Amino acid sequence: DSGADDKRRDAARFGHRLFVPALLIPAVTLIGTLALGRIVVGGEPLFENANAATLSSLAIACCIALIVACASLRQSPMVALEQSRRLVDAIGWAALLPLLLATLGSVFTAAGVGDAVSGVVRHVIPVDNAFLVVVAYALGMAMFTIVMGNAFAAFPVMTAGIGLPLLVKLHGADAASLAAIGMLSGYCGTLMTPMAANFNLVPAALLELRDPYGVIRAQWRTGALLLLCNIALMYVIVFR
Repeated sequence: DSGADDKRRDAARFGHRLFVPALLIPAVTLIGTLALGRIVVGGEPLFENANAATLSSLAIACCIALIVACASLRQSPMVALEQSRRLVDAIGWAALLPLLLATLGSVFTAAGVGDAVSGVVRHVIPVDNAFLVVVAYALGMAMFTIVMGNAFAAFPVMTAGIGLPLLVKLHGADAASLAAIGMLSGYCGTLMTPMAANFNLVPAALLELRDPYGVIRAQWRTGALLLLCNIALMYVIVFR
């Protein structure tokens, strides 16, 4: 196959430089978010909120990454469009999965699943023990993510059921740091589940791995270790 041979030849020629455009996206987004959020025009901030600055920075980062990729690989922007179309075709329905699961999490919250989770936790563990509640929240985020396949679906349910009533209101935890580390705990569950098809099954199919669960087998230990670290980090940080 001449196409596969060309790809292997280009990979050998460019080496690790192939990762530069991909790494530019988060780096430029972070820098842009911090910089654009501080710009003031005529006494008014350029962006009304941090989300607008972040999304604008992400768009700028993608454009910069595209320019760098085309310049370093000596390819036309049309090649990027064609390969993007091919990748979306290969991923198929899994491209919509994160959005659908996030919506499902909101539906669960509106249906009162968070209140049911809170009631179960209150009966199972002593909620006056902050550490046990932290463990319940972090493990709940990971386990619910394993079931649902995405941390965005788990976050509104677990935060409404455990995070806000038991940690923020009862124990005075900082909501911002709690939410951030809680999402990281959910992502640990993403590393362990085939339900996260867009992360764990689609790459195996695209890479034509013999074991369709090879990605999960390679990373579940890392996910478990990170979950333990998140529990310790959450307990140390959110109550300061």
